[in-house]
Amino acid sequence: MALFGLLNKQGTNTGEMSFWGHIDALRGHLFRSAIVVVALSVVLFCFPEFLFDTIIFGPLKADFATYKAFCSLSHMLNLGDDLCFGQYTFKLQSLGLADQFTSQMWIAFIGGLILGSPYVLWEVWKFIKPALKEKEKKASSLFIISATLLFVIGVAFSYFIIAPLMINFLGNYKVSNMVENNFTMDSYISTVTTLTLSAGLIFELPILVYFLTKFGLLSPQFMRKYRKHATVIILIVAGVITPSPDVTSQLLVAFPLYFLYEASIFVSYFVIKKKERMA
Repeated sequence: MALFGLLNKQGTNTGEMSFWGHIDALRGHLFRSAIVVVALSVVLFCFPEFLFDTIIFGPLKADFATYKAFCSLSHMLNLGDDLCFGQYTFKLQSLGLADQFTSQMWIAFIGGLILGSPYVLWEVWKFIKPALKEKEKKASSLFIISATLLFVIGVAFSYFIIAPLMINFLGNYKVSNMVENNFTMDSYISTVTTLTLSAGLIFELPILVYFLTKFGLLSPQFMRKYRKHATVIILIVAGVITPSPDVTSQLLVAFPLYFLYEASIFVSYFVIKKKERMA
């Protein structure tokens, strides 16, 4: 509502659109974004073998790039085969009549959303840009590039690091040898997509901190004060993601998350200093 109020106020002062005019404009931005995402989803839907065999089921293959890299790292650190994994005995199965078709539609949509994210962010920026000052408008291209890059890095980080580690733990976990691991395809896809999209959103933390600091809701002092608390939370998250007792794999997850937090402190500090110079 604050954003709409700001837009409406600017419209009143400059003779531009009213509040409802901005509602109509928002509908247009959302409609165009949806068209792009749907179009990309349709294209991906037409290539199921690439979408599933190469991308979605890639972490289930022994020659997946992550497994090779971890095994090489294990030998470099003289850990033997401690970090060598990727051998799975469980099977995926489809239990519902329409499960495979609906899964293909869902994965195509997720892929379209990821590929279309730069355009979606551009449409979002076009909507909020009228509420900003002239100097802030010049940062539009930087915003789009930064937000897109962070999202893509988060998705890649989850797909190549978090998802394989989680699959390795959950796929080989057994409460008893009398129970055989056979998972549904929906369960596997849900785990991979949830982890991937969540990581993509988490990596948008510097963008979120930028706006929260700009609106006076966050400060670098606050983030520095609670740095130790954030570190503990990051280590807990890394421990949950990598339930293996091996410390190396946990640090491989924790370090990028901690770097992201430190980068967010710098972003907040930069915004405060910029405010002081303009005051």
